[in-house]
Amino acid sequence: MKTFAFPSLRTPAIALACALAFVGAFSGAASAQQPNQAVLDAATQKKEETLKLLERLVNIDSGSTNAEGLEKVRTLVVDELRQLGARIETFPAEPHPGSNVVATFTGTGKKKILILAHIDTVFKDGTAAAKPFHVKDGRAYGPGVMDNKGGVVAGLQALKILRQLGFKDYGQLTFLIDTNEETGSVGTSALIERVAKQHDVALNLEPGRPADGLVVERKGSATALIEVKGLAAHAGVAPEAGRNAAMEVAHQVLQLSKTADAAKKTTVNFTVLTANGPTNVIPATASARGDVRAATPEELDRVEKDLQRISQNKLIPDTEVKVRLIRGLPPMPRSPASDKLVATAEGIYAEIGKKLTIESSGGAADASLVAGVGVPVLDGFGIVGGGIHTPEEYAEVESIVPRLYLLSRMLMALSAN
Repeated sequence: MKTFAFPSLRTPAIALACALAFVGAFSGAASAQQPNQAVLDAATQKKEETLKLLERLVNIDSGSTNAEGLEKVRTLVVDELRQLGARIETFPAEPHPGSNVVATFTGTGKKKILILAHIDTVFKDGTAAAKPFHVKDGRAYGPGVMDNKGGVVAGLQALKILRQLGFKDYGQLTFLIDTNEETGSVGTSALIERVAKQHDVALNLEPGRPADGLVVERKGSATALIEVKGLAAHAGVAPEAGRNAAMEVAHQVLQLSKTADAAKKTTVNFTVLTANGPTNVIPATASARGDVRAATPEELDRVEKDLQRISQNKLIPDTEVKVRLIRGLPPMPRSPASDKLVATAEGIYAEIGKKLTIESSGGAADASLVAGVGVPVLDGFGIVGGGIHTPEEYAEVESIVPRLYLLSRMLMALSAN
């Protein structure tokens, strides 16, 4: 074992120098974990305000097809953004109702940062009246409270914190509000891709995961559609004269489900089967739709080819089978760029003694569209919660301050980087 000789500390000057070096090193390490007190104080002060704004949004039904509700929520959010000095642009979400919003802030720096959230929910009309916003045992409940009205409010409050602190070191900060994310962002995809290309980096404000997580990877989505044409006949008198489309579609569902690949995290789940008509008639038509998820574009390509190939194997002769894969949101793969964003977020959260979990998700989101055009993106910056898409969806009240701190500091860090 090697031994090392240290200079004598009997000389006062050397002893003092060593002591100062030790103190400096220690204080430097400690300061790396210290919070930005101004941001933390501002986030703490905005906790109650955040809950009140969240209540206003949650108590408005804004399902993806509820034009009136979407307009009410959009108006409320735009009013908040105007008060912050944003330049507001609106874009039709056709074929869906409502208008998408692009709010822009111009700063004094160079970096262009995009944040995204959506105001539509999966809940039917009347849910807000039946299950209004309320807080119980540290959790806030109500339709869309975490997905994604909690994200919308987090974005608004983070912008307020930056304004309160006079922070404008970014070149451009853009907040894009989507009205139809829950139905695949069909009316917003082109807008998101166009706006994303104009920015250096993006943060998506989908809910923070129950384990206080961010999402670094998402699967892409698609719909598998099977359409079968057979021949009608009397089910009791002459069933052999018919060609049973229902039987054939059932056969196809069973065999095409096998295009899934657990090792590659590819799922194929048929969820809707249709073959209408009276019970005493062999059905002439039938169809099925399935949910397909894959981690890479190449896997979606593989599934599409396998669907076509395997569907040629028919159970009922003389039936016509058509299969197609309708692409939805693309995959959001993990990358070196997203890992850098993760490292920044982890360092910021450590400043307040918190630790993030970094997760993958089988769910698609608007962040996937951003990743699809090559812009670095990290997801899950909304308020932490659980029970997503269920009547018991909730947001953790005590996550508000840490999450506002995380998002605000992340915007500051990205502006400087």
